Amino acid sequence: MIIQPKIRGFICTTAHPEGCSRVVEEQINYVKSKGPIKGPKNVLVIGASTGYGLASRIVSTFGAGSKTIGVFFEKEADEKRTASPGWYNSAAFEKFAHRDGYYAKSINGDAFSQEIKKQTADLIRRDLGKVDLIVYSLASPRRTHPVTGQVYSSALKPIGKSFTGKSIDAFRGEVKDVTIEPADAEDIEHTIAVMGGEDWEMWIDYLAKENLLAEGITTVAYSYIGPRLTHAIYKDGTIGKAKEHLKATADKLNRKLEGMHGEAVVSVDKAVVTQASAAIPVVPLYISILFKIMKEKGTHEGCIEQIYRLFNEHLYSTHAPARDSDGYIRIDDLEMKDDVQQKVMEIWPMITSENLVQLTDVNGYRDEFYRLFGFNVKGINYDADVDPVVKIPSISSEQEVQVKDAN
Repeated sequence: MIIQPKIRGFICTTAHPEGCSRVVEEQINYVKSKGPIKGPKNVLVIGASTGYGLASRIVSTFGAGSKTIGVFFEKEADEKRTASPGWYNSAAFEKFAHRDGYYAKSINGDAFSQEIKKQTADLIRRDLGKVDLIVYSLASPRRTHPVTGQVYSSALKPIGKSFTGKSIDAFRGEVKDVTIEPADAEDIEHTIAVMGGEDWEMWIDYLAKENLLAEGITTVAYSYIGPRLTHAIYKDGTIGKAKEHLKATADKLNRKLEGMHGEAVVSVDKAVVTQASAAIPVVPLYISILFKIMKEKGTHEGCIEQIYRLFNEHLYSTHAPARDSDGYIRIDDLEMKDDVQQKVMEIWPMITSENLVQLTDVNGYRDEFYRLFGFNVKGINYDADVDPVVKIPSISSEQEVQVKDAN
């Protein structure tokens, strides 16, 4: 199959296995170039196939030599479609980890479900005994509650009043105004149910009940706050309410883990191009401006650079980890510097379709988006015939059947 990108709105419906593998390898090589770090022994990453979750698995393995179990919900290729990029990422990660002699196994299925929690617990018990780091990095638009069976769908909406602001179509190079109507009570409830901390707490409670948490357990979830420019649609919107719930869950988990000398923390990370962020109005334009400024200053970071810094300078540093006044770890510190945000605010009102390329790094934004799906990667021949079917060694056919039955 000759695989080319097919863009629909803010989604690419194809992915390239060799391109995804090369991107994973680049992240591994970055970690290796930085040298070994102190870190956890046995790691569970929930939401391990893309973005910050994938970066967490790479840093754990190739930075700290950890054994990792990754949980994700991705699609394998069939005769008509490529696999999802997360499937190819995970296959590549396992290939490189096993090549270098590291333990790495994966579970593919709905992480919100009780069945996948049980499968994960059984694998931890059999292979690792206990885990000392749990990374919670799920990004899903909907959730089926494992107890009630209710299906919740998240909403990207402001609260209290409608919002109108600038956004871009990055692929057409067009700047346009968007108006988003305010959320109702159900929108808020559903977004909290999907993107808040309830499932994170369910995972920790279940693994604690199964006696699979090591003494001194650390668990970290990822969040974003962003600048005042995006607050109406993000921090003060439905997503913001979910992120508040996530932080409240961390505080609650801290109390639960106190007896084990454990800790639950939320890391606030920098704006990056992800499938999720591409769907949020205003954010792609903000990221395009931010990238230009931070690249010019030499402070631009992607997921892998931030997670390496999170492990090395905060979670497993030799000094007391830094927290802000609300208890967050702030890996977005370089993004939120006053001079960076002041420059963003100077450029923002000037942006038009005509000067978009000159005043922003929209080309860089677009390139990063393509790379999420394995495209625009140096050294890959996209005109060559490639087999879209790639297996993840640790996912057995028996598990695949169980996952299908569970869903």
